[in-house]
Amino acid sequence: MFIDSHCHLDRLELEKLGMDLPAVLKAAEHASVQHMLCVSVSLQEFPQMAAMVAQYPQVSVSCGEHPLHQQESFDQVLLKTLAAAPNVVAVGETGLDYFYSPDNKTTQQRAFVSHIQVARELNKPLIVHTREARDDTISLLTHEGAADCGGVLHCFTEDWDTAKAALDLGFYISFSGIMTFRNADPLRDVLKKVPLDRLLIETDSPYLAPVPYRGKTNQPAYVAAVAQAVATVKEIDLVELANITSQNFRKLFPLARC
Repeated sequence: MFIDSHCHLDRLELEKLGMDLPAVLKAAEHASVQHMLCVSVSLQEFPQMAAMVAQYPQVSVSCGEHPLHQQESFDQVLLKTLAAAPNVVAVGETGLDYFYSPDNKTTQQRAFVSHIQVARELNKPLIVHTREARDDTISLLTHEGAADCGGVLHCFTEDWDTAKAALDLGFYISFSGIMTFRNADPLRDVLKKVPLDRLLIETDSPYLAPVPYRGKTNQPAYVAAVAQAVATVKEIDLVELANITSQNFRKLFPLARC
């Protein structure tokens, strides 16, 4: 019923969960999570990540390098080679993070542009991370023609103006467990305005577990709690919310095996 549109299965804290990967996937199945997108954060680690989940048809993969994993130089040719594989459904996670890494903005921007160019060349959607960098994120997406390939602003925490600018580019907005937090009223106000046909849900596991699991290591099964919270804010039935967000996922990621 649910699709976790963004998780990091290769980074799950399995010891804390007391589970192995098959058990995590079984728990997701029991929570009615029918599919999940395992998102790459490192080109160097991508082959190992892809191999780890290759046997599981309920898991799709993306290919990219997170801004907090950036080196001084970025290998755009390698990105294109890896991301061109037919099992890769999206380019990313990419973007800008000036909160944790404010001293290498130029390096991040160059890598972000490279991801946008590759996504356009391959006609695969972008998965975008942005933190304390909303203006530069929207500016680069706009000027580099990201509307041609589309994508999603994942784990959204920005304001309505940023969401509206992304929506105007044809992007989707994905909400994580953050929107369940007690102090997230401004984010819930943004959620109210996001059109249902541009809405996705995610865990971003192993990070940011939603209420009532906050403080625990996150896992894809918990996307059901995100879905319930989103449905409450949007004032729609949970099954309807699940169907809409799953349909949106399939539309944005047509190469996904679901």
